[in-house]
Amino acid sequence: MAKRGARRSAADPTGGPCPCGSGLPYPDCCGPIHRGVSAAATAEALMRSRYSAFAVGDTDHLLRSWHSRTRPARLRPDPATRWTRLEVLDTDRGGLFDAEGTVRFRAHYREAGRPGTLEERSRFVREDGRWVYLDALPD
Repeated sequence: MAKRGARRSAADPTGGPCPCGSGLPYPDCCGPIHRGVSAAATAEALMRSRYSAFAVGDTDHLLRSWHSRTRPARLRPDPATRWTRLEVLDTDRGGLFDAEGTVRFRAHYREAGRPGTLEERSRFVREDGRWVYLDALPD
């Protein structure tokens, strides 16, 4: 996501619903990906896990899941940003047998008490066999 901040969600990431909007509990959805217990099977799954990482403040996962060529040296969480909802708008490739894919999404947040949205078409590729975020594509 272009917005580089992260903040812990008001939702309980230990047992509450996953911030990615899948409807599954966090420990059964993005939690194992964040902990490194499992890898995202698709580009969309990685994008959802990255959104959830922004929502729960897991900058380690964000950095690990960023392509080595485009990864920033560090991320600085923005304490004024609270990620509230994710909408996946479109996916193109990024499946089990693909080497690259794109996911277009809309991420909702609140900043200083005001709602906002971030819409992006993200490009994902495989690096060392795992899905990673490469960059945002222009519309």
